[in-house]
Amino acid sequence: MLISSAGGDGTNLHVDVFRDIIAEIAKRRGWRFKLASIYADIDKGHISRELKAGRVEPLGPVPPLDPREIEAATVVVAQMGAEPFLKALDKSEGVDVVVSGRAYDPSPTAAMAIRAGFDPALAWHMGKIMECGALCAEPVGRNVMGYLRRDHFEIEPLNPNERCTTASVAAHTLYEKTHPFRLAGPGGMLDLSQCRYEQVTDRRVRVSGSRFEPSKHYTVKLEGAKTSGYRSIFIAGARDPIFIAQIDDILAKVIAGTRAYFAEVPEEAYRIIPHIYGKNGVMGELEPVKTPAHELCIIVEVAAATQSLATAICGKARTSLMHAPYPGRIATAGNLASPFTPLEIPLGQACEFNVYHLMTVDSPTALFPIKVEEI
Repeated sequence: MLISSAGGDGTNLHVDVFRDIIAEIAKRRGWRFKLASIYADIDKGHISRELKAGRVEPLGPVPPLDPREIEAATVVVAQMGAEPFLKALDKSEGVDVVVSGRAYDPSPTAAMAIRAGFDPALAWHMGKIMECGALCAEPVGRNVMGYLRRDHFEIEPLNPNERCTTASVAAHTLYEKTHPFRLAGPGGMLDLSQCRYEQVTDRRVRVSGSRFEPSKHYTVKLEGAKTSGYRSIFIAGARDPIFIAQIDDILAKVIAGTRAYFAEVPEEAYRIIPHIYGKNGVMGELEPVKTPAHELCIIVEVAAATQSLATAICGKARTSLMHAPYPGRIATAGNLASPFTPLEIPLGQACEFNVYHLMTVDSPTALFPIKVEEI
């Protein structure tokens, strides 16, 4: 049994938590087996040295890594590939259970397949589809079985009331990707441009044509988050078409007025972030449809150094938006409908990604120590 990204974040803390849960179950049931724990926390000093050496680069649209952000992160982990799993399975004869820290999601499946001598391209592609269980089925379910052959693999859900189709399996290949055919991961690039999806039975799909291009330099993704103060929000609805047509201008004036009201608080000490659902709440400035809906859900988020400050600023923004005048306004009552109390909702401590970068490594296993023990 291979468990990856223990606890979701895959920190050393959660690897040990999972190890303890497994040990408790084994003791209760009288089981004996070998367990390997793989750790993924990365020493901050090591990251800083690699950054100075020019071996750390942004991943996607993020700024270059600032050394101060390394220190600000609570913990930094790296996504391991298949190699640490292979090393754990071969480290001591008879390892039955592996619990790993943060891992690239397809890694456990790919590791088992590569260890058995199968094509890495098929191994990674099958792992990519199986990482989410039966999300690739219709209707969506929990468990799938993968059958790996020399030149293809097949996917079938375990629940007889579900089925895999060429459309559902191909669609899941697009899951969490920025390109329809190319998927970068630890150690290389999966090229899916020549893939074929065939319906073998009513419930099973065959996939072939996957290709894998090893990278010249092995990189791992670093992930870190920091606490960034506290948040409060208010949620409101708007239905007046005259108000909706001017929502951007109205919000801009409300935010400016709120900042003026809190002039004694440095502007860099807090953020006011509107989310307008029904206009561009999901895609923001990338939204191609510029015409708002006939009603809007308005969520205004305030992030500040303390919870009380976040709530106070949020309250001022809410009341200002509630009563803001605008050209063509007919009623003088409230502009908004507020469905929840308290009207300002404190969300507690806020966190945000601050390390989301690639680091070149000399060895795919050196950063991931392994402990093997008898349970």
